[in-house]
Amino acid sequence: MIGTVLHPGVVVHRSRAHRHIGVDAKMPRTGKADTALDLAVAEPTPREAYVSLITTVTNGRIRLTDIRRRMEERAPRRYRKVLDSAVKLLADGVQSSLEYHYAVDVEQPHGLPTARRQSPVRVDGRTLFEDCDYSEVGVPLIVRLDGRWAHSMAEVAFRDRRRDNAAELAGRPRLVYGFDEVMKTPCQVAHEVETVLRRGGWERTGENPCGACEWLRSAETA
Repeated sequence: MIGTVLHPGVVVHRSRAHRHIGVDAKMPRTGKADTALDLAVAEPTPREAYVSLITTVTNGRIRLTDIRRRMEERAPRRYRKVLDSAVKLLADGVQSSLEYHYAVDVEQPHGLPTARRQSPVRVDGRTLFEDCDYSEVGVPLIVRLDGRWAHSMAEVAFRDRRRDNAAELAGRPRLVYGFDEVMKTPCQVAHEVETVLRRGGWERTGENPCGACEWLRSAETA
């Protein structure tokens, strides 16, 4: 029947460039990099385009070399600067939407230093990776960003416990946050991270630029 919705929630995007962006397959489809860029460009605002590209690339495990190549070969019709910024954040080591939100909702708006992403550490003869390592600013603070799904796997939970113990033995402070804290209370997370950084000797060069924090401070003293 004409007009019947066969797949609720599915939005069809048609491209006149399909013959240039299609890949050899039994069923016609576009390449992952082109799809990620097309979805980002279709977003209504620059911020949503930024989030879209990061989310699609991380969830789809798309290589940054492919994204960069397609951006050069087929320049996005809008949001170019924003998408370049998203690629830079991905290149800095952001590997999940949670890590993205920590970077753009906790670190950046609160004037915190930029952590080293995916910093390698040796534990039990294995190389593991810390999500955020502030050693490069003179404080050995580790911030771990754990999505709830990861803790359902016994092997991951064991690995994280061993990594916790290794950090304790090395005298390294650490903070752990999940989606709820980062998404709902980024100002509180930033305050806790700054507290540990200051305790380790880091000094802020200016005022905290976050307007939401100023509103919270005013509310607390009222």
